Amino acid sequence: MRSKTLALAVILACTAGLAGPASASTAGPRLEDARPCAHDARFTCSTLTVPLDHRGRTPGTLDLQVATANNATAAKGVLLFLTGGPGQPGVPFGTKLLDRMPAVFADHRLVMIDQRGTGANALDCPDLQAQVGSSDIEPPTREAVTRCAASLGDKAGFYGTDATVADLDLLRRALGARKMVVDGVSYGSFTAARYAIAHPGNVSKLILDSVLPHHATADQSLYLEAMKATARVLRDACAKPPACDSDPAEDLAWLVRNRDAAAGVALFDMIVTYEFADPSYRDPSAMGTDLITALRTARGGNTTKLDSLLRDLASGGDSLTSFSSGLHAATLCADMRFPWGDAGTPGFAREPLLQLTEKRLTARDTWPFSPAVATGIGFVRTCLPWPVVPPNSNPGGRLPDVPVLLLNGDHDLSTPMEWAYEEAKAAPRGEVVIVEGAAHSIQNREPGEAGRKAVAEFLAR
Repeated sequence: MRSKTLALAVILACTAGLAGPASASTAGPRLEDARPCAHDARFTCSTLTVPLDHRGRTPGTLDLQVATANNATAAKGVLLFLTGGPGQPGVPFGTKLLDRMPAVFADHRLVMIDQRGTGANALDCPDLQAQVGSSDIEPPTREAVTRCAASLGDKAGFYGTDATVADLDLLRRALGARKMVVDGVSYGSFTAARYAIAHPGNVSKLILDSVLPHHATADQSLYLEAMKATARVLRDACAKPPACDSDPAEDLAWLVRNRDAAAGVALFDMIVTYEFADPSYRDPSAMGTDLITALRTARGGNTTKLDSLLRDLASGGDSLTSFSSGLHAATLCADMRFPWGDAGTPGFAREPLLQLTEKRLTARDTWPFSPAVATGIGFVRTCLPWPVVPPNSNPGGRLPDVPVLLLNGDHDLSTPMEWAYEEAKAAPRGEVVIVEGAAHSIQNREPGEAGRKAVAEFLAR
């Protein structure tokens, strides 16, 4: 830890807000090296030092970057916002949130954190960065995965969500907050729910945006719900005037049937990426053509438009400062459950169990895609050769009895709205809000205001 100045002690005392100031002499986690954030003077940036291994068996620490809004005495206390991926840093996103929801953050103190393995301390696996970037669906080569795991060595098992949850409670203590609103988007919703389950007394409200259910299943790793949701989303897009002159789900299914599995995976990856450019799926100005037209003309024999989308929306090449593909792999492979079981399953058993799963999947399980696409996606192909590590916990119980807002776009294929309804079953005080026509990440990216208004109303109660 760095030495503390008097000025830092004053800042630390202010971070406690209404929960009561923390004494500079109190033992426990601290926010060190406080300074105005270079990217936004409305925030104070600091460092939270956490153990590499919260069990204390392996030495080492990590310095996580934190940005706290300067309204330390906000009337409703701390709102901790968790970004997604896993792999995204948090600190750079504070500005956008503050600007998009100023009324919310007049009453709440926004706190952002670069979760372990992201930001300045991002896990660097250059081959994965180049090949898949932030995609969950584009499969990397086996060599890229094994090189990444080898570069992490014995530390590969310290980047699961259990460790991040422990980090977040150290952050709460460093802030001097008795309770927090915890707000997470995409993978951040998974982390937020896991935090609430692990520390139910420390959460006042939960916001789960673009929901990934907290209990991991093999179906999630195969992305079955998103595959099946593709037909619903494309048909819904075509139901808006002017009506389409073909069924886009049938067009897609025909293309998948008449291409090999790798091409089917590439189609799926492109379609999920496309929503970020055009959540309507029908705007020709978004990418030079629209997805619906590209699918129809490709089925008719002219693949020019579809090839253009596949090329322009190909995954890979994300900058390390914006996303860590290495952290993405290390976290998901420890957290998720697969057709072969969990991260502790011996490597020799994984491929046979995956092949058995593919044989058991039916067309109905994956349509308009195929079982071979399900078993060929990045979730699976990244973690299939990942080394055996202790699996993270996988709580299957209910969320604590606190107000929970579950927010999703009906055009989201990254985390389809069916997952929001599934997670709502585990929320005793859950409220589902589906934003029509919106895709992934409502608070950050929704074109309209319905979702953000729902957040403001939820927090005002």
